[in-house]
Amino acid sequence: MSLNFIKFHGFGNDYIVIDANQFPDLNGLGEFARRICNRHYGAGADGIAVVSPSQDQAADFQVRIFNPDGSEAALSGNGTRCAAAYLHYQQLWQAEQLRLSTRAGVKRYVLRENDGHGRFVFDSELGQPKFNSASIPMLTDPELDQVVDYELDVAGEVLKVTALQMGNPNCCLFVDDFAALDWRRIGPAIENHRQFPDRTNVVFVRVKDRKNIELRIWERGVGETTASGTCSCAAAVAAMVKKETERAIEVEMPGGNAKIHWRDDGEVVINGTAEVIYAGQWLTVP
Repeated sequence: MSLNFIKFHGFGNDYIVIDANQFPDLNGLGEFARRICNRHYGAGADGIAVVSPSQDQAADFQVRIFNPDGSEAALSGNGTRCAAAYLHYQQLWQAEQLRLSTRAGVKRYVLRENDGHGRFVFDSELGQPKFNSASIPMLTDPELDQVVDYELDVAGEVLKVTALQMGNPNCCLFVDDFAALDWRRIGPAIENHRQFPDRTNVVFVRVKDRKNIELRIWERGVGETTASGTCSCAAAVAAMVKKETERAIEVEMPGGNAKIHWRDDGEVVINGTAEVIYAGQWLTVP
């Protein structure tokens, strides 16, 4: 038995996209993700996106996102954008607007550019952020309406964090200099912190000016990544909540820059790319 897939990336954040109808048993998707995402023994990726026609009339297609550790994510900004690009690339969808059903709800993708060679640009609606500690979820005593500059004990070191729910739990740390902080050590410590019962993405944020921020990202279930849609949106909103920036900004990540707008209706929109890398065939062993 074999499976056909296409690999895409959004700002270097790479996802393997597969049609769900190729799987005889969808219960094994987590273990499959662990194998195919391995960069030495598999195809290598930051996750897989499994697409299928939606059973919900409110959406056109459904997408499930799995991390390299086998866990299923509620949402991935880059992963779902890669899924949207796959549907256009395979000519399974041709309308300008696409509605994708995710575990975090139905998200809308508007195609802005298609160069005809596998590079797509979308405006993606990633939902409305939630700020109270119970919704993140984050364990605080007492429960908080907002988690802003919260003093979090990380292995005996107190760090100020701003946390929110943006499809996934996100914990943001604002820094002046990435080089002065051992963020690759701090990232996994916060990801698995006891106060985040579902674990969390960890985003290190440097505010450059009122319209620009720069990030380093430690993604839940993935580790260090060049980019993340949900993390970049969460970081942007966190900067806006702290009144460090305007409500429409550019976010610089190692993999590239995204434009993020927190609209007056509460919706967070990210403008970003998804590009095809290669197509392949996964040869499974019975």
